Amino acid sequence: MKFLHRSLSLLFIVVCSLSWVTASANSHDDFLECLYSYHPNESSSITQVIYTETNSSYLALLNSSIRNQRFSTPNTPKPLVIVTPLNISHVQATIYCAKKHGLEIRTRSGGHDFEGLSFVSPVPFVVIDLVNLRSVDVDVENEEAWVQSGATVGEVYYRINERSTNLSFPAAVFRTVGIGGSISGGGDGSLFRKYGLSADNVIDAQLVDANGRVLDRRSVGEDLFWAIRGGGGGSFGIVISWKIKLVHVPSTVTIFSVGRTLEQNATQLLHRWQYVAPNLPNDVYPVVTISTTNASENGTKTVLATFVSLFQGGANEFIPLMQERFPELGLVKEDFIEMTWVESLLFMNGLSNETSEILLDRSNRYTILPPFVKSKSDYVREPMPEIALQGLLLHLLEVDEGGTAVQNFYAYGGIMDEISETETPFPHRNGTLYKISYVIAWQEEENNNSQRYISWMSKLYSYMGPFVSKSPREAYVNYRDLDIGSNNYYGKTSYKQASNWGRKYFKNNFDRLVYVKTKTDPKNFFKHEQSIPPRLHYST
Repeated sequence: MKFLHRSLSLLFIVVCSLSWVTASANSHDDFLECLYSYHPNESSSITQVIYTETNSSYLALLNSSIRNQRFSTPNTPKPLVIVTPLNISHVQATIYCAKKHGLEIRTRSGGHDFEGLSFVSPVPFVVIDLVNLRSVDVDVENEEAWVQSGATVGEVYYRINERSTNLSFPAAVFRTVGIGGSISGGGDGSLFRKYGLSADNVIDAQLVDANGRVLDRRSVGEDLFWAIRGGGGGSFGIVISWKIKLVHVPSTVTIFSVGRTLEQNATQLLHRWQYVAPNLPNDVYPVVTISTTNASENGTKTVLATFVSLFQGGANEFIPLMQERFPELGLVKEDFIEMTWVESLLFMNGLSNETSEILLDRSNRYTILPPFVKSKSDYVREPMPEIALQGLLLHLLEVDEGGTAVQNFYAYGGIMDEISETETPFPHRNGTLYKISYVIAWQEEENNNSQRYISWMSKLYSYMGPFVSKSPREAYVNYRDLDIGSNNYYGKTSYKQASNWGRKYFKNNFDRLVYVKTKTDPKNFFKHEQSIPPRLHYST
């Protein structure tokens, strides 16, 4: 019986694969014809934003914002068509024609999806790339802005700073992250301990649903407005733009960045950091980056923990605060650097020698890590014992020279402790000490051996299980990780199966997300391997 089940499963996969080829051949021309005829008077306009594999710019466009080259190999499924809409009608036409001809849609803003879900699909699909929809319209007087989803975080920061050096927005740190994708998953960053997440500071949105309707907060209703602010991208529709609330930043901020190796008590300092960082004032953004270096006293490879903090204020206030709260770190006056807010954005991106215009650069050319990446995440609610941290750091020394491993600890606390878990779908609030991101990266010439790096990551993740959040083991939806579970792409997904990954990202908010999905997209048009399924698509 087991052999028969396996044989039928293999047959099903083969049939699906053949169906993919057949659907590709049959749907491609029909889909294009549909687009051209959707608005006959605008056929020349929409022709300008359609790219097929016969177009000389197709591959360059597809690869232009793929941040993880694991999803840019010859074997990676490619979209039949890429559409780069110039207006909402182009988005509506693409949705209508994709539905009519049985194609799926993936929507890309910045291309940072850790599993490539914004531009890869196992079935025939179309990519809507929002690169042309990236305006940032700032209203200084009302301290608001309308930002289109295709804008990067860097573009949003730059355009706000262009109008006012004392206003900004609580968004992600890294400049090439797409603002649309970041908000859809929550969006934490260097201001979130004081002002909350990106999603907490959205006051309206413009969305195109599965029926092609253009909706705002009033017309979508509070349930759907709640769901799109942290419920993950690709489940409910395509958000064209967001109305955001701007926040105040001072004229002067202060940063320190100091490194300590294992030989300089990095383990003990990291252990102490767990107690200090989440309880620092809301104006402080504390981070630790952990990597390997050859800077040990005898020249051998060791672990380096770099302690970084950004303070919204001057050094005269920050120095005594840190010397009182964290004397073990041994900070001295020379460690503290005052700068403007926009200069701090460059600093946190490793671009201190650049001008602010670099925030407008959407390319990958300043990326520090190798291009092939696997990432995972955890949330910590109880301080880890020192011996456990020692084991974590020593895992880094197991990575061979072909790979680069980095662990980042992001302190929570601050206003995040005061916001209810149910305020938005993002639930990692009160009681969270810090978030950990794990990254392993390797060069193209090492990609044939990629499994050894992914196995290392799995081993590390398993090791951390006893020390992180439990029931569920939480994860950040903006750090997509298919290892924690995925939907049955060619069949129905059980509620239990969807809950495997859903509760890790959203905890009990997952049930409300399912309710919203069932009400707004019952036929599950917008879907991917970790999209929210409607109730009718699974059984209990």
